[in-house]
Amino acid sequence: MADKTFHIVMYPWFAMGHLIAFVHISNKLAERGHRISFFIPTKTQSKLQHFNLHPDLITFIPVTVPAVDGLPLGAETTADVPYPLQSFLMTAMDLTQLNFEASLVKLKPHFVFFDFTHWMPPLTCRLGIKCVHFCIISPATVGYLLSPAREFTGKQLTEADFMEPPAGFPPSSIKLHKQEARGITGATLKEYGKGISFRERLMIGFTDADAIGFKTCKEMEGPYCDYLENQFNKPVILAGPALPEPPISTLEERWAKWMEQFKSKTVIFCAFGSECVLQKEQFQELVLGFELIGLPFFAALKPPIGIETVESALPKGFQERVQGRGVVHGGWVQQQLLLGHPSVGCFVTHCGSGSLTEGMVNECQLVLVPHVGDQIINARVMGGDLKVGVEVERGEEDGLFTKDSVCKAIRSVMEVDSEVGNEVKANHAKWREFLLSEGLESSYIDGFVQKLGGLLE
Repeated sequence: MADKTFHIVMYPWFAMGHLIAFVHISNKLAERGHRISFFIPTKTQSKLQHFNLHPDLITFIPVTVPAVDGLPLGAETTADVPYPLQSFLMTAMDLTQLNFEASLVKLKPHFVFFDFTHWMPPLTCRLGIKCVHFCIISPATVGYLLSPAREFTGKQLTEADFMEPPAGFPPSSIKLHKQEARGITGATLKEYGKGISFRERLMIGFTDADAIGFKTCKEMEGPYCDYLENQFNKPVILAGPALPEPPISTLEERWAKWMEQFKSKTVIFCAFGSECVLQKEQFQELVLGFELIGLPFFAALKPPIGIETVESALPKGFQERVQGRGVVHGGWVQQQLLLGHPSVGCFVTHCGSGSLTEGMVNECQLVLVPHVGDQIINARVMGGDLKVGVEVERGEEDGLFTKDSVCKAIRSVMEVDSEVGNEVKANHAKWREFLLSEGLESSYIDGFVQKLGGLLE
């Protein structure tokens, strides 16, 4: 089986973070000669084409997203709809099942990698194909929030349940505040697609898949991986960090020129991903925190909820006060290139898994501002277990941060004589060296492929 190449179908949830993560793992597998058929919404294909480094082996197959009452016309991914409408997009994806089955019958792959389509395991089983629940959220998140040990069958989980870890969960720094537990309870019990909750959807996928895959390392999350293997009683296979390829483009000239004004490691760079949208008050507290610190900053943020542009949401007089040393930009930016710029010394992140990986392999220090769900668990692991960053303090009841708490967290990692800063810098440097160590990725992908082969024996 070691010399055999596989044909693998990818069918990720129609969200950019999921699609990009699946393209990254596709590239790693294609490097070893494996053939990939990647199902992707029709118009979204052009946005991801440049990530495909092996077009001879990775074939994008367009998917027409069915019309669903409540889903805006032409919407294809979660980037096209506000969060409350994502359930309609999930319903639309569920409606692709028959067409997808017909494609599988023709393609006859060895494996299907999926995440949110709970109907995949019975479908692939019927066709004699192995399926892998390839999960882009961390093993710690799955273990804490979705462990079968929570025994939620027939029992409505409450906010109080999520305040405590499930039975047998490894010792960790993961602890939820009341407001976080309340939000997670609501989100996981909410209908996500017609007639099924978010929790049920994921649990069916984890329980019925042939294996569960993660892009992480045993060295970083080993106890959580072992816990899941025991809980779900199936192989948990790790693809390693699956680092994004170094960008081949150069930084946009206007931002390159702006960055060049500042000394090495002095700029604060903040980016909250493609879907994180703050309330106006929190948006203003965040940028006022940057102003308060007195250092140059570059923030790439979506306009706040209900507001058209970032400029119209800025505090009164803010632009005049920070002119020349502060930028708040509402459009897309080249995050990887900015993180690697010598002027950047601090990365303020929403703790999405892709952003954290990019932050970890660069030298800028991490300030953690989780927004929802898995980002909260990620922040506790990074700030508590691994101690590679500092989380911004929030109110226990309201979950809100202030300009002072933003400023305090950034200062703690940026000031030379900071005890906390020195600790996270040393830990970050250690893990960065580990993640970039020669042969690490290669050995993980080889092991991943070997374990896939074992599923076919």
